[in-house]
Amino acid sequence: MIDVENLTKSYRKGATATQVLKGVTLRIAQGEFVSIMGRSGSGKSTLLNILGLLDQPDGGRYRLDGIDFSTADDDALSAARNRKIGFVFQQFHLLERASALRNVTLPLLYADGESDDGMARAEMALDAVGLSHRTHHVPSELSGGEQQRVAIARALINRPVLILADEPTGNLDAQAGTEILDIFRRLVTEGRTLVLVTHDMHVAACTDRTLVLDDGRITAERPGAIPSRIPREGRIDRA
Repeated sequence: MIDVENLTKSYRKGATATQVLKGVTLRIAQGEFVSIMGRSGSGKSTLLNILGLLDQPDGGRYRLDGIDFSTADDDALSAARNRKIGFVFQQFHLLERASALRNVTLPLLYADGESDDGMARAEMALDAVGLSHRTHHVPSELSGGEQQRVAIARALINRPVLILADEPTGNLDAQAGTEILDIFRRLVTEGRTLVLVTHDMHVAACTDRTLVLDDGRITAERPGAIPSRIPREGRIDRA
């Protein structure tokens, strides 16, 4: 599903260039659940942005679902983002005055307009995350865990092959975090590929394997070991 070879990326501020990724190589198979860990500034978010086609590398190759996007133009990147990738973030990014159902349908507006079956698809996505009884509630009427489940349903609406999550449990309590990870695990068993960035070693332990990023390079890889629950105190590497 993901084939990355020797990716490099730098950012320039004035006359100073900072190299963030320094030759990242990785492969992720279809249906894998992979976490990326590392200290702040190690390049996690930059790597996730490239995997999500939100940014492009300076060098190297990135193939997603058999297609090389390393030098794709903006139109190709935008179309692929909408069709192939679903995003889940730490902040839920929901429209406050829109119902859960309307929030879930938003990605359809960026495809070919809202499809005839858009509402039905949104209802199915909300049902898949256990929120069929909350379809007409606005975000202020939902708990943090429920809002994140709406965000996951929104990520599913276009039937993506890849789901990318950036600290998806970071704003949730332990119980809500466990529920979100249970949903992710079920999506993976259904054939989705899921990559998440986390600072929490207990979240990482719920994935099939963990890649450790340090100073722009993958320096370690370790298998996951699914715990029975997520302890309340489990975050690391806050620096």
